[in-house]
Amino acid sequence: MAELVLDQISGGYGALDILHGISVKLEAGEIVTIAGTNGAGKSTLLRAALGLLPRMNGRVLLRDTDLSSMPPEERIHAGLGCVPQVDNVFAQLTVIENFHAAAGGRITADSLERLLSGFPALKARLGLRAGTLSGGERQQLAFARAMVREPRVLLLDEPTAALAPARVQHVFEQVSALPRLGVAVLMVEQRARQALAISHRGYILDQGRVVMQGSASAMLKDPDMVRLYLGESQEG
Repeated sequence: MAELVLDQISGGYGALDILHGISVKLEAGEIVTIAGTNGAGKSTLLRAALGLLPRMNGRVLLRDTDLSSMPPEERIHAGLGCVPQVDNVFAQLTVIENFHAAAGGRITADSLERLLSGFPALKARLGLRAGTLSGGERQQLAFARAMVREPRVLLLDEPTAALAPARVQHVFEQVSALPRLGVAVLMVEQRARQALAISHRGYILDQGRVVMQGSASAMLKDPDMVRLYLGESQEG
């Protein structure tokens, strides 16, 4: 049984449809990348999965649970986590206070120890305000906050956006480690080539539709995919 199924998702804002019958599947232990042109609907698809799209048709299934009619907070409680592109940490709070906020109360010592085993660089930063962290450290904190509730699926929206080039590869290494923490990852990313390099499978969106899908390795070798969506840059 798939961890997450987005089944024939359509919808958008007001009367305008952004998504047109998109279906995506995420298996346990997988990293799957959603890539494509600017304005293709990538981030909108994640908003639909989280219940944040004003108007949506289709189904969102987390294993055997239908999330389609649930509000966002219930989807989080059911096991769906998210790291948004912006505003993904509380900059004025310390690292440990960010964890308390994500837990909805004080995080237990055992939970904190398990969390820091996956993000050891944050152990020496617990008393620092999140706003003082480097871009890479802040992104690690965003990942760790999302893991506080031990989600089964983590949605990542442009995790390398606005990072210095020297930090990008480190973030991809952090993403590649997430399945070892017991979470499957659905990632929207503009740096398609680098994202697919750490992924099991991928989907390419164009104008709100899936135009290519398959194993990540095969997609990286597909000349049409490279020509249309990757270009020559290593950053896609």
